[in-house]
Amino acid sequence: MKFILGKKIGMTQFFSENGEAVPVTLVEAGPCTITQVKKKEKDGYDAIQIGFSKLKKTKKSQEGKPFRYLREASGSFNFSENDEISVDSFSPGEKVNVSAVSKGKGFAGVMKRWNFSGAAMSSHGTKKTNRKPGSIGSMYPQRVMKGRKMAGRMGADKVTVKNLEVVDVNKDKNIIAVKGALPGKVGSLVTIKGLYEG
Repeated sequence: MKFILGKKIGMTQFFSENGEAVPVTLVEAGPCTITQVKKKEKDGYDAIQIGFSKLKKTKKSQEGKPFRYLREASGSFNFSENDEISVDSFSPGEKVNVSAVSKGKGFAGVMKRWNFSGAAMSSHGTKKTNRKPGSIGSMYPQRVMKGRKMAGRMGADKVTVKNLEVVDVNKDKNIIAVKGALPGKVGSLVTIKGLYEG
């Protein structure tokens, strides 16, 4: 498995050989440093810990791992501590899975959050209830069931988009161009996972 951390820069477009405009998201990926290697014999599972975005000033508790972001990837990897991961491991045309925290949109009603159609715009009897959720059930079990679609906090969830295509890799600037839109705001942390061929 390939694994790298990056920062979302924004969206732009690339032009294919036949002149077609392809929307892409630019990610400043790496270089990342392996800060810890976990083995099944010692830790109970195989994984690596990756550090991204070095800090200029560090606290005493951050000695040895002066990174803003530390993330763990489970699986067997052929890495050792202090190895670097760069965009070189990715190439145009391959498929990747991208994870990030989506934009937080605050407290939202059922029409915005769950795409409810709302009540009919009646001229008689219906007053200020057009955007309300309606009845949520009044009989057994006399409580709100878990998972009921209601108003609440929207967004700020971890979202994974699978099978996105890598359009371009700029090794000099550590930038990966991924086809389509990625979750999260500009500047947010992005995790890119790919599979080694063979």
